[in-house]
Amino acid sequence: MTIDTLAVHRVARINGVALNAPGESRSPGELRQRACTELLRQAAQSAGLLAASDTASADGVTSEAASVAIEALLERNLNVPEPSEEACRRYHAAHEGAYRTGERVRARHILFAVTPGVDVVALRKRVEPVFLGVRCHDGQAADPFADAARQWSNCPSGEHGGDLGWLSSADCAPEFARELFGHAEVGVLSRLVHSRFGLHIVEVLEREPGVAQSFESVHGAVAMALRQQAFVTALRQYLRLLAGEAVVEGVELEAADTPLVQ
Repeated sequence: MTIDTLAVHRVARINGVALNAPGESRSPGELRQRACTELLRQAAQSAGLLAASDTASADGVTSEAASVAIEALLERNLNVPEPSEEACRRYHAAHEGAYRTGERVRARHILFAVTPGVDVVALRKRVEPVFLGVRCHDGQAADPFADAARQWSNCPSGEHGGDLGWLSSADCAPEFARELFGHAEVGVLSRLVHSRFGLHIVEVLEREPGVAQSFESVHGAVAMALRQQAFVTALRQYLRLLAGEAVVEGVELEAADTPLVQ
Protein backbone atom coordinates (compact mmCIF):
# COMPACT_ATOMS: atom_id res chain seq x y z
CA MET A 1 0.00 0.00 0.00
CA THR A 2 1.41 3.40 -0.99
CA ILE A 3 1.78 6.51 1.15
CA ASP A 4 -0.85 8.23 -1.04
CA THR A 5 -3.38 5.48 -0.31
CA LEU A 6 -2.63 5.53 3.42
CA ALA A 7 -3.02 9.29 3.60
CA VAL A 8 -6.71 9.01 2.82
CA HIS A 9 -7.39 6.70 5.78
CA ARG A 10 -5.18 8.02 8.60
CA VAL A 11 -4.91 11.31 10.42
CA ALA A 12 -2.11 13.49 9.05
CA ARG A 13 -0.42 15.96 11.41
CA ILE A 14 2.06 18.80 11.45
CA ASN A 15 3.73 19.10 14.87
CA GLY A 16 0.75 17.29 16.36
CA VAL A 17 -1.88 19.52 14.69
CA ALA A 18 -4.35 17.34 12.77
CA LEU A 19 -4.98 18.11 9.11
CA ASN A 20 -8.03 15.85 8.85
CA ALA A 21 -10.48 14.20 11.24
CA PRO A 22 -10.26 10.46 12.03
CA GLY A 23 -11.90 8.55 9.19
CA GLU A 24 -12.23 11.70 7.06
CA SER A 25 -11.38 11.05 3.43
CA ARG A 26 -8.99 13.61 1.93
CA SER A 27 -7.03 13.28 -1.29
CA PRO A 28 -3.21 13.23 -1.02
CA GLY A 29 -3.06 16.53 -2.88
CA GLU A 30 -5.47 18.21 -0.47
CA LEU A 31 -3.55 16.88 2.53
CA ARG A 32 -0.29 18.27 1.09
CA GLN A 33 -1.96 21.63 0.53
CA ARG A 34 -3.20 21.70 4.12
CA ALA A 35 0.20 20.60 5.43
CA CYS A 36 1.99 23.43 3.60
CA THR A 37 -0.49 25.98 4.90
CA GLU A 38 -0.15 24.64 8.45
CA LEU A 39 3.65 24.78 8.30
CA LEU A 40 3.42 28.44 7.32
CA ARG A 41 0.75 29.24 9.93
CA GLN A 42 2.89 27.77 12.68
CA ALA A 43 6.00 29.55 11.36
CA ALA A 44 4.09 32.86 11.46
CA GLN A 45 3.24 32.19 15.11
CA SER A 46 6.88 31.38 15.92
CA ALA A 47 7.94 34.63 14.24
CA GLY A 48 5.52 36.63 16.40
CA LEU A 49 3.40 37.61 13.39
CA LEU A 50 0.33 35.67 14.52
CA ALA A 51 -1.22 35.26 17.96
CA ALA A 52 -0.64 31.93 19.67
CA SER A 53 -4.41 31.71 20.19
CA ASP A 54 -4.98 31.31 16.43
CA THR A 55 -5.88 27.68 15.72
CA ALA A 56 -6.10 25.53 12.60
CA SER A 57 -9.68 25.19 11.36
CA ALA A 58 -11.32 21.81 10.73
CA ASP A 59 -12.11 22.69 7.10
CA GLY A 60 -8.52 23.69 6.27
CA VAL A 61 -9.41 27.37 5.70
CA THR A 62 -7.08 29.76 7.52
CA SER A 63 -8.34 32.73 9.50
CA GLU A 64 -8.03 36.21 8.02
CA ALA A 65 -5.35 37.02 10.60
CA ALA A 66 -3.39 33.90 9.63
CA SER A 67 -3.58 34.75 5.93
CA VAL A 68 -2.20 38.25 6.59
CA ALA A 69 0.51 36.85 8.85
CA ILE A 70 1.57 34.23 6.29
CA GLU A 71 1.81 36.93 3.62
CA ALA A 72 4.05 38.98 5.93
CA LEU A 73 6.12 35.89 6.73
CA LEU A 74 6.73 35.16 3.04
CA GLU A 75 7.54 38.81 2.35
CA ARG A 76 10.17 38.63 5.09
CA ASN A 77 11.71 35.24 4.26
CA LEU A 78 11.49 34.68 0.51
CA ASN A 79 14.15 36.10 -1.76
CA VAL A 80 12.46 36.71 -5.12
CA PRO A 81 14.89 38.53 -7.44
CA GLU A 82 13.68 40.88 -10.16
CA PRO A 83 14.29 39.23 -13.57
CA SER A 84 16.81 40.95 -15.81
CA GLU A 85 15.90 42.07 -19.33
CA GLU A 86 18.32 39.45 -20.71
CA ALA A 87 16.53 36.69 -18.77
CA CYS A 88 13.17 38.00 -20.00
CA ARG A 89 14.36 37.99 -23.61
CA ARG A 90 15.65 34.40 -23.29
CA TYR A 91 12.36 33.28 -21.78
CA HIS A 92 10.34 34.99 -24.50
CA ALA A 93 12.44 33.39 -27.22
CA ALA A 94 12.01 29.94 -25.67
CA HIS A 95 8.24 30.37 -25.12
CA GLU A 96 7.27 32.42 -28.15
CA GLY A 97 4.23 30.23 -28.75
CA ALA A 98 2.78 31.09 -25.36
CA TYR A 99 2.58 34.77 -26.31
CA ARG A 100 0.68 34.42 -29.56
CA THR A 101 -2.73 36.07 -29.90
CA GLY A 102 -5.60 34.44 -31.71
CA GLU A 103 -4.20 30.91 -31.31
CA ARG A 104 -6.93 28.28 -31.50
CA VAL A 105 -6.97 24.51 -31.11
CA ARG A 106 -9.61 22.03 -32.22
CA ALA A 107 -9.52 19.21 -29.72
CA ARG A 108 -11.39 16.38 -28.09
CA HIS A 109 -10.85 14.68 -24.76
CA ILE A 110 -11.78 11.82 -22.47
CA LEU A 111 -12.29 13.02 -18.90
CA PHE A 112 -11.81 10.81 -15.86
CA ALA A 113 -13.22 13.04 -13.14
CA VAL A 114 -11.56 13.34 -9.73
CA THR A 115 -14.16 13.86 -7.03
CA PRO A 116 -13.79 13.94 -3.21
CA GLY A 117 -12.83 10.53 -1.91
CA VAL A 118 -11.52 9.21 -5.23
CA ASP A 119 -8.33 7.14 -4.97
CA VAL A 120 -6.18 8.94 -7.55
CA VAL A 121 -3.65 6.10 -7.73
CA ALA A 122 -6.39 3.58 -8.54
CA LEU A 123 -7.97 6.01 -11.02
CA ARG A 124 -4.69 6.45 -12.88
CA LYS A 125 -4.35 2.67 -13.18
CA ARG A 126 -7.81 2.62 -14.78
CA VAL A 127 -6.93 5.47 -17.15
CA GLU A 128 -3.63 4.05 -18.44
CA PRO A 129 -5.03 1.14 -20.50
CA VAL A 130 -7.58 3.47 -22.11
CA PHE A 131 -4.79 5.96 -22.86
CA LEU A 132 -2.62 3.26 -24.45
CA GLY A 133 -5.60 1.94 -26.37
CA VAL A 134 -6.31 5.23 -28.15
CA ARG A 135 -2.63 5.98 -28.78
CA CYS A 136 -1.64 2.50 -30.00
CA HIS A 137 -4.86 1.18 -31.54
CA ASP A 138 -4.73 -1.64 -34.08
CA GLY A 139 -6.73 0.20 -36.73
CA GLN A 140 -9.71 -2.15 -36.56
CA ALA A 141 -12.08 0.45 -35.10
CA ALA A 142 -13.10 3.37 -37.31
CA ASP A 143 -12.59 5.94 -34.53
CA PRO A 144 -11.22 4.38 -31.32
CA PHE A 145 -10.91 7.75 -29.57
CA ALA A 146 -14.59 8.58 -30.06
CA ASP A 147 -15.58 5.06 -28.99
CA ALA A 148 -13.50 5.36 -25.80
CA ALA A 149 -14.93 8.82 -25.06
CA ARG A 150 -18.50 7.53 -25.32
CA GLN A 151 -17.66 4.61 -23.02
CA TRP A 152 -15.46 6.27 -20.40
CA SER A 153 -15.66 10.07 -20.39
CA ASN A 154 -17.29 11.83 -17.44
CA CYS A 155 -17.76 14.95 -19.58
CA PRO A 156 -21.03 15.59 -21.49
CA SER A 157 -18.87 15.85 -24.62
CA GLY A 158 -18.42 12.08 -24.37
CA GLU A 159 -21.76 11.64 -26.12
CA HIS A 160 -20.19 13.37 -29.11
CA GLY A 161 -16.95 11.42 -29.09
CA GLY A 162 -15.26 13.87 -26.73
CA ASP A 163 -15.39 16.73 -29.25
CA LEU A 164 -14.69 20.14 -27.68
CA GLY A 165 -14.71 22.10 -30.92
CA TRP A 166 -12.42 25.07 -31.47
CA LEU A 167 -10.91 26.46 -28.27
CA SER A 168 -8.94 29.55 -27.31
CA SER A 169 -6.86 29.65 -24.15
CA ALA A 170 -9.57 31.78 -22.51
CA ASP A 171 -12.02 28.90 -22.93
CA CYS A 172 -9.96 26.54 -20.75
CA ALA A 173 -8.82 26.21 -17.18
CA PRO A 174 -5.25 27.60 -16.99
CA GLU A 175 -3.65 24.22 -16.25
CA PHE A 176 -5.49 22.70 -19.23
CA ALA A 177 -4.57 25.61 -21.51
CA ARG A 178 -0.86 25.25 -20.65
CA GLU A 179 -0.88 21.75 -22.12
CA LEU A 180 -2.76 22.68 -25.30
CA PHE A 181 -1.46 26.07 -26.38
CA GLY A 182 2.01 27.20 -27.34
CA HIS A 183 2.90 23.76 -28.71
CA ALA A 184 3.08 22.20 -32.17
CA GLU A 185 1.77 18.71 -31.38
CA VAL A 186 -1.14 17.31 -33.36
CA GLY A 187 -2.73 13.97 -32.49
CA VAL A 188 -3.22 12.25 -29.14
CA LEU A 189 -0.93 14.00 -26.65
CA SER A 190 1.83 11.77 -25.32
CA ARG A 191 0.95 12.63 -21.70
CA LEU A 192 -2.15 12.68 -19.54
CA VAL A 193 -3.36 16.20 -18.83
CA HIS A 194 -4.10 16.97 -15.17
CA SER A 195 -6.64 19.66 -14.37
CA ARG A 196 -8.88 20.65 -11.46
CA PHE A 197 -11.55 18.45 -13.06
CA GLY A 198 -9.50 15.26 -13.25
CA LEU A 199 -7.33 13.37 -15.74
CA HIS A 200 -7.75 13.99 -19.45
CA ILE A 201 -6.71 12.05 -22.51
CA VAL A 202 -6.49 14.77 -25.16
CA GLU A 203 -6.30 14.66 -28.94
CA VAL A 204 -5.44 17.81 -30.91
CA LEU A 205 -7.14 17.64 -34.29
CA GLU A 206 -6.10 20.99 -35.77
CA ARG A 207 -4.19 24.11 -34.82
CA GLU A 208 -4.42 27.75 -35.87
CA PRO A 209 -1.12 29.31 -34.68
CA GLY A 210 -2.27 32.91 -34.25
CA VAL A 211 0.02 35.95 -34.43
CA ALA A 212 3.38 36.20 -32.63
CA GLN A 213 3.80 39.17 -30.26
CA SER A 214 7.00 41.19 -30.06
CA PHE A 215 9.08 41.05 -26.89
CA GLU A 216 8.40 44.73 -26.21
CA SER A 217 4.63 44.24 -26.27
CA VAL A 218 4.69 41.36 -23.76
CA HIS A 219 7.68 42.36 -21.63
CA GLY A 220 5.48 42.89 -18.56
CA ALA A 221 3.79 39.48 -18.87
CA VAL A 222 7.17 37.77 -19.37
CA ALA A 223 8.64 39.46 -16.29
CA MET A 224 5.58 38.43 -14.27
CA ALA A 225 5.96 34.80 -15.38
CA LEU A 226 9.62 34.78 -14.29
CA ARG A 227 8.77 36.40 -10.95
CA GLN A 228 6.14 33.71 -10.40
CA GLN A 229 8.64 30.97 -11.18
CA ALA A 230 11.15 32.49 -8.77
CA PHE A 231 8.48 32.82 -6.08
CA VAL A 232 7.43 29.16 -6.43
CA THR A 233 11.06 28.00 -6.27
CA ALA A 234 11.73 30.10 -3.16
CA LEU A 235 8.49 28.91 -1.55
CA ARG A 236 9.35 25.25 -2.15
CA GLN A 237 12.78 25.75 -0.60
CA TYR A 238 11.31 27.53 2.42
CA LEU A 239 8.66 24.83 2.91
CA ARG A 240 11.35 22.14 2.72
CA LEU A 241 13.25 23.98 5.44
CA LEU A 242 10.14 24.23 7.63
CA ALA A 243 9.24 20.57 7.03
CA GLY A 244 12.76 19.51 7.99
CA GLU A 245 12.33 21.19 11.36
CA ALA A 246 8.80 19.87 11.95
CA VAL A 247 7.26 16.54 12.97
CA VAL A 248 5.34 15.52 9.83
CA GLU A 249 2.99 12.56 10.03
CA GLY A 250 0.81 10.91 7.39
CA VAL A 251 1.57 13.19 4.45
CA GLU A 252 4.34 13.15 1.82
CA LEU A 253 5.40 16.74 1.26
CA GLU A 254 8.07 15.96 -1.35
CA ALA A 255 5.28 15.02 -3.74
CA ALA A 256 3.85 18.54 -3.67
CA ASP A 257 3.97 20.10 -7.12
CA THR A 258 3.37 23.80 -6.56
CA PRO A 259 2.22 24.19 -2.96
CA LEU A 260 -0.15 27.09 -2.39
CA VAL A 261 0.22 28.17 -6.00
CA GLN A 262 -2.52 27.07 -8.38
